[in-house]
Amino acid sequence: MRVGELARRTGTTIRALRYYEAAGLVVPRRLSNGYREYAPVAEQQVAQIRELMALGLTVEETRPFVESIALGSDVCTAALATFRSTATGLERRIDELTAQRNALDARIDDAARQVVSSPRPTPGRIDLTRLPGLHFYATDGRPVDLGALGPGRTVIFIYPLTGRPGVDLPRSLLEVCGARGATDQATWLRDHHAEILAAGAARVYGLSAQSTGYQRELVHRLQLPYPLIPDPQLTLAAATGLPTLAGGTLYDRLTLIVHDDTVEHVFHPIPDPASHALDVMRWLTRLP
Repeated sequence: MRVGELARRTGTTIRALRYYEAAGLVVPRRLSNGYREYAPVAEQQVAQIRELMALGLTVEETRPFVESIALGSDVCTAALATFRSTATGLERRIDELTAQRNALDARIDDAARQVVSSPRPTPGRIDLTRLPGLHFYATDGRPVDLGALGPGRTVIFIYPLTGRPGVDLPRSLLEVCGARGATDQATWLRDHHAEILAAGAARVYGLSAQSTGYQRELVHRLQLPYPLIPDPQLTLAAATGLPTLAGGTLYDRLTLIVHDDTVEHVFHPIPDPASHALDVMRWLTRLP
């Protein structure tokens, strides 16, 4: 068969076949017209090379297996030695990668300790009667003026940060009081969103210091029915004195109930973020 047909049958490239030929593994016969012609056994040889390389063997280490196919001989001893050597190499590589990972973890923790302080904030009364006229764009693309949210009651839950699946936050950051639980709180507010509206809220927002892209990912992943407001510069905290964490880089967890542009109630501290939606509903339903 010609090189193009062998490439098609084995799912490889002509360039790879040329490499196998240069290594003396799969050698075609030269025709009088200069074309290469591969024997039918070449298909089995190429498949063996690709299978063994997927197990971690180098091209050269596949030689005894490929040659045995052409000779029809038994290479069990050679196969066992090669497999053991490859497994030993993989174990050595795993040890090296584990050491690298541990070194990176140590650097992450060291950097987090330099950036993040984790003292427990002292809960205190938050004297806030009105929100300033700060303009943001929520994750749904709509502008939001905190000083003119509209008629009725608005629930704004403010949280430190959320993580992403498969992306660990620095341990020191997670140890900051209040930095855990934001995702649970967001999902509870999602699951009870309709009940919160039925209890008397006209709208619900979430707000944190995380970026728009980060918050949009969260809205999409959790299918949140309410928008989030990004405030990476903590402008609301600067204008109102709302409590922050981690040296002023994160918001402390609290919830504002705003009624006709007046701050009617502040939930702070919030000891159980996951069930906080029920606290909000109970408070709303007690209103006349």
